[in-house]
Amino acid sequence: QSPLNKAKKLIGEEGISFTNAFVASPLCCPSRASILTGKYPHNHHVINNTLEGNCSSKAWQKSEEANAFPALLRAHAGYQTFFAGKYLNQYGHSEAGGVEHVPPGWSHWIGLEKNSKYYNYTLSVNGKAQKHGADYSKDYLTDVLANMSLDFLQYKSSFQPFFMMVSTPAPHSPWTAAPQYQNSFNATKAPRDPNFNVHGKDKHWLIRQAKTPMSNSSVQFLDDAFRKRWRTLLSVDDLVEKIVKTLEVRGELDNTYIFFTSDNGYHTGQFSLPMDKRQLYEFDIRVPLMVRGPNIKPNQTSQMLVANVDLGPTILDIAGYNVNKTQMDGTSFLPKLFTIVNTTQYVWRTDILVEYEGEGNNVSDPACPLLGPGVSECFPDCVCEDSYNNTYACVRTVAASANLQYCEFDDNQVFVEVYNMTADPYQLTNIADSIGQDFLEKMNHRLMMLQSCSGQSCRTPGVYDPRYKFDPRQMFTGRSWRFNRLRQTMK
Repeated sequence: QSPLNKAKKLIGEEGISFTNAFVASPLCCPSRASILTGKYPHNHHVINNTLEGNCSSKAWQKSEEANAFPALLRAHAGYQTFFAGKYLNQYGHSEAGGVEHVPPGWSHWIGLEKNSKYYNYTLSVNGKAQKHGADYSKDYLTDVLANMSLDFLQYKSSFQPFFMMVSTPAPHSPWTAAPQYQNSFNATKAPRDPNFNVHGKDKHWLIRQAKTPMSNSSVQFLDDAFRKRWRTLLSVDDLVEKIVKTLEVRGELDNTYIFFTSDNGYHTGQFSLPMDKRQLYEFDIRVPLMVRGPNIKPNQTSQMLVANVDLGPTILDIAGYNVNKTQMDGTSFLPKLFTIVNTTQYVWRTDILVEYEGEGNNVSDPACPLLGPGVSECFPDCVCEDSYNNTYACVRTVAASANLQYCEFDDNQVFVEVYNMTADPYQLTNIADSIGQDFLEKMNHRLMMLQSCSGQSCRTPGVYDPRYKFDPRQMFTGRSWRFNRLRQTMK
């Protein structure tokens, strides 16, 4: 059972599915900014979904937006570029130019004002507001995006290459399914994996505060959310089919690369957290990634480690633009799409950085007076999904000899979590206390390196790369946390 059977068939089975694709930050706006810029959050400075956190802010527009990969495609590679859907959560905000602001780089712009909706929303159509109501046939956003995408394919110039980015809010809340899908998956429940409804007793305090076992009402709520999310994806599946079939009818499919991915994972009940994202665990940082296109052999699965910071460089590479001329932290995986390789025989990259800055409220939530200030997203059942000190950075390693996650929190304890993903894929056991000091020192050093990296220095060999050299003399003084760099406001 899956809501994305057509997408899997038309993209995955016709190309490559990546099993180790990750995001640089498990939250919409920082992750979307990483996709657009090819940079880690400490370099693009978008740290959360608020204007103050640089989500679609004036500062973002001034410093990063003009260097996003679509702008380079349009300015330097002669592409006609089309965007439709959710851009950045604060896009269209009156303090950041409103819907009149069309980000540079898009010759055709259809941007959703603010955050995810399915009905009763406003689109910026090339800088002009277009309001939509609640009539399924005219207004259901996933279908509107599909139809506008097909219009673009029909009316675009045949003399210039094209790039389309179609960004459906689905399966984001409010999880409104199309009428024909409102009763689908009625018996489906959230997966009951080994970490479902289990107390994360050796984890950061935020995970330990989750009530275990969850109340029946929480379980019902998360199962219902899971079903609703799947129902919204049936319309996304239809959108994929319409676009692929239209490319086929137009004779353009064989000459077009298609990427299917997401901006973050999601959890429903793991470690008794009812539902949200924002956590460092696999369920929140791993995303689907399927790619088909010219010279990519069908039916492949790759365990190669890729991150969303690699999407921009890869797409620029397809367009023949030299990625080394940019400030991007990611790297193009285009050459790896053409050759079926045994991971042990070549060195690609062995690790990536994941970073997140937690959010909390200054005042206590009236619905949960016992919790006090400093936490947020405390629903359902007053289980909090975030806090100020849910601020962490991780090195996620996938190498021939190791599949690991090493994370440090920016809190009073400098709490550390380490998981051996080979032995413990559901991250039940934090092995930070039992693993050797040598490992912890190397990983702490590597994390510091990555958190202060920029461009080429983000692509240096990781601890499990044969080319890695550990020089203790280069050790940073103390455990000087790099998060203050995230907080520097952009000038």
